[in-house]
Amino acid sequence: MSIMSYNGSALVAMKGKDCVAIAADRRYGVQFQTISTNFEKTFAVGQKLYLGLSGLATDIQTVSNLAKFRTNLYELRENRKISPKAFMHIMSNLLYGRRFGPYFVEPVIAGLHPKTNEPFIASADLIGCTMEPEDFVVSGTCADQLYGMCESLWEPDMSPEDLFECISQAILNAQDRDALAGWGATVHIIEKAKVTTKTLKARMD
Repeated sequence: MSIMSYNGSALVAMKGKDCVAIAADRRYGVQFQTISTNFEKTFAVGQKLYLGLSGLATDIQTVSNLAKFRTNLYELRENRKISPKAFMHIMSNLLYGRRFGPYFVEPVIAGLHPKTNEPFIASADLIGCTMEPEDFVVSGTCADQLYGMCESLWEPDMSPEDLFECISQAILNAQDRDALAGWGATVHIIEKAKVTTKTLKARMD
């Protein structure tokens, strides 16, 4: 078994009209043994910026703390809020700097630009190679199933309510087909004036 699938995870981020959404499952397990059902895989690194991490659970906690630390340093030095694109480069540099003994995580980034409120999503592999699509990004052991669901359900310029419904259906149906991910999901809908966080209940088996 790959070290990337040792703990299992499902992560997805989507663009809407002046909004973005990011969702992750809540299971923490060691292979097929479930240990906890409220493990956080999404982290707020800014007012309108979220980081999701899939992969090895210990590295998820390490990298999330390092990302927050480097973001705080950037904002103190630059005296302005970090943009999602700048944060993507911080994550890329962080991961590439450890390429010979990498952190076993694959980040997903979702946020709005602090001034223009332009939606932004991106993902990277474990050595920091980034990707910025116009529709959605997925990560984790559930990635294949999530691609299928997102291709079927995603539409351009969705409202926050439609985006929540779309990302919720995508992650719940995808993780039902993956034994290593599941136990509900946490969804963050990021808009210009607010961030809405909802917890989804799902099959508990």
